[in-house]
Amino acid sequence: MSLFRYPVRPLTDTGRVLLCVELALLAALLMMVSPPTQAKTESPYFVVDGGEPGADRLPLKSTRVDVRIAGVIADVTVVQHYRNEGQRPLEARYVFPGSTHAAVHAMNVRLGDRLLTATIREKQQARIVYEQARRQGRTSALLEQQRPNVFEMNVANILPGDEVAVELRYTELLTPQDAQYGFVFPTVVGPRYNSPQGAAANETWIASPYLRDASAAAGLDIQVTLDAPIAVKDIASPSHEAVIDGMGSAQVRVALKPTDRPANDRDFILHWRLAGDRIESGLMLYRGEEENFFLAMVEPPAAVPARQINPRDYVFVVDISGSMHGFPLDTAKLLLQHLIGGLRPSDTFNVMLFSGSSRMLSPQPVPATLANINQALRTIAEAGGGGSTEIVPALKRIAALPKAPDVSRTVVVITDGYVAVENEVFQLVRQQLGDTNVFAFGIGSSVNRHLIEGIARAGQGEAFVVTKPEEAPAAAERLRRMIASPVLTQVRARFEGLEVYDVEPVQLPDVLAGRPVIVFGKWRGDAARAPGGRLIVEGRSALGPYRNEIEIDGRDSQTTAALRQLWARRRIAMLGDQEALEGGARHKAAITELGLKYGLLTTYTSFVAVDELVRNPQPDLTARVQQPTPLPQGVSTLAIGAEVPSTPEPAAWLALLIVLGIVVATVIERRRRG
Repeated sequence: MSLFRYPVRPLTDTGRVLLCVELALLAALLMMVSPPTQAKTESPYFVVDGGEPGADRLPLKSTRVDVRIAGVIADVTVVQHYRNEGQRPLEARYVFPGSTHAAVHAMNVRLGDRLLTATIREKQQARIVYEQARRQGRTSALLEQQRPNVFEMNVANILPGDEVAVELRYTELLTPQDAQYGFVFPTVVGPRYNSPQGAAANETWIASPYLRDASAAAGLDIQVTLDAPIAVKDIASPSHEAVIDGMGSAQVRVALKPTDRPANDRDFILHWRLAGDRIESGLMLYRGEEENFFLAMVEPPAAVPARQINPRDYVFVVDISGSMHGFPLDTAKLLLQHLIGGLRPSDTFNVMLFSGSSRMLSPQPVPATLANINQALRTIAEAGGGGSTEIVPALKRIAALPKAPDVSRTVVVITDGYVAVENEVFQLVRQQLGDTNVFAFGIGSSVNRHLIEGIARAGQGEAFVVTKPEEAPAAAERLRRMIASPVLTQVRARFEGLEVYDVEPVQLPDVLAGRPVIVFGKWRGDAARAPGGRLIVEGRSALGPYRNEIEIDGRDSQTTAALRQLWARRRIAMLGDQEALEGGARHKAAITELGLKYGLLTTYTSFVAVDELVRNPQPDLTARVQQPTPLPQGVSTLAIGAEVPSTPEPAAWLALLIVLGIVVATVIERRRRG
């Protein structure tokens, strides 16, 4: 019997058309109402299989973090404990996050009572040394940088019963915002959507496995010691339950509170203020054996409300991909309520929603009237998370939008940043969105801060991270203050009485509300005399010319030795930004030289440690395991290609409707002629 009502015989033209209509309608019906049909999302599908018999699939047992903060410099020691509880020798591979501002300068490996000190080498040379040691049966460790905030650890020839401790050390500059200081320790690398057409399509680290049950993750312990110049107040962790000792004094200790909940599925965040609610301005000096370094931090003037603010055009670019499903997208919607709801009637705006495809809420910018704002918010509220994260095509579409020459445009990107095309995004923002200010909001418990901060840096804007819905109103208000009136423009910094060179940044950007002026560099001076002089920062504020002077008191201290690594880290970041803008690896030689000279982990340099003893006589029988990590808190399994009911992208629905429209129009025309 036929599945359709037409008998099996040659069809007339009308019959063929009607059959096409029924087939198209049946396809549409199946797309809408067949939940048993499953589909994987377009992100990589990570499978954690059972592994080889006798192999311990979880060699990383715990991570201990010791943080010592002196003023605005954090010295961090991370110890990862590996233990082989299986029956075969192991090679363990582990992808883990790091701070975007970290200057990783040391790695040691403790194997029983022996200490192996890692050396910094050019990346390919380090890989060759590691592979040779692995094949020889010697315990070895290799640390590589995949992104400025993503590292990969390989540890080879871990014998049954072995306990291996890998120790990393890094320094980081803590820059205050609105007189609030903060420290962030990322604990998990969020899953990255890897576009088949992207530059990172062949990078294997992206396909790292993820745990479905976060309770099976390795343990995490964090201890923080904070030494401030004056009393600390309002110190708290919005991310974790913490035990705080010494509140109100100049020395505070913070530790994670024991809990049954996993601690390593979200960034550890610590915020505090100093008594007086002011940014501690000052100049730090370090005198080295070969080079001397300085760091200046100058508090900007208070923001003054402008008497007349020119109308602006806003474009909100919102990620609605699979990884944004649930908590991140709900938080983004709340953020947009405050951002769009706070626009002035003289402003215009538009909204783009993107995943695998993109769509604008309006063909043209619309005035920020109450009716238009409410319509936009209703449409955003109905959006659901699903599909891939094609951010590059979305930003290209934004760059192609026409703009009146006398209108200032602000682009606000809202995403969790789980993509692997960071350099392509930075290049696009710099080259094609140069006449706009681009601000980036990272939404989620463990966002890709490298992407969020890089977008803002390339777009001369500011980066925001919102980890909880209740943080959305304050973040929206801070953005409004920044956009309304930069507090300092045409900023210049110069020294009198002190010879300086290799100053970073070469050109100071406009200072937005709540952010200090930061200047790194080197200085020359007579070893027998204390340095003197003064630093002068000038610019224009809303009230007219601005000038601030800091006297150099001549004191230099060995406690500021971290300035050496921090300066080099800042120079490397600048070269990396330039490389992303120009494309290719034009600054590889300069970055490699800096990494080797200052002993820093970079894109082109790695740490490698090798034991002299041959401990594994049969290295070819070593089992290789990939350390699975927990999904970030609040991130759906849609982010890693979990099987979910198939939901077409908006473009698929549109294509289907177009086909149906053509078929129906053909039927009507044929009937009219008949």
